[in-house]
Amino acid sequence: MERGPAQGHRTRERTVGSMAAYDTLDRKFSILFDWFDRTEDGWLTREDFEQMAAMFTALVRPGDTENRTAMRDAFMRWWDVLRDAGGVDSEGRVARRTFIDLMRSHVTDPKTFEHVVLAIVDALMSALDTDGSGELTADEYVRMYDALGVDPATSQPAFRRLDRDGSGAISHAEFRTAIEEFYLSPDPEAPGNWLLGSPLAAG
Repeated sequence: MERGPAQGHRTRERTVGSMAAYDTLDRKFSILFDWFDRTEDGWLTREDFEQMAAMFTALVRPGDTENRTAMRDAFMRWWDVLRDAGGVDSEGRVARRTFIDLMRSHVTDPKTFEHVVLAIVDALMSALDTDGSGELTADEYVRMYDALGVDPATSQPAFRRLDRDGSGAISHAEFRTAIEEFYLSPDPEAPGNWLLGSPLAAG
């Protein structure tokens, strides 16, 4: 049966929409790749993940072994997921395209995502919440990301987008939502896209 103009238009819209969603996630995972590439050699290795873990655990107070161990273990599980999925080459490296594909197919699988990405987030928030408020102020947020290698010039506007209720602080729930949007949402307008200070919607 011949397809009419309206049906063809809807098909093209779905195709364009799918491509836009794919491009948005690809761009975010490519940004993530660059952040994780601590050795700046264009590949990801176990050493890069160890350095990421060390950068995060450096934010933990002395004596807080629980959160330090939780973050390090989660980063190593992340590497293990990539390795076990066959993403590591014979030289122990993960290429950018492979990383992006495995982020889509494995790391963002709900169970894996909870035990890898969200485990890091929960331990980080717990470690930084020294006063038991369950929140990060703008200054705390900027200092945190500065220590994690994100330019304060981009983390400041990011904070304003992630502070959804305009309270002047980012709650644990708001931070978790931002993380989920960055890793899972194909919406180019999602506030969580600014997690690393990158305005994807403007690209």
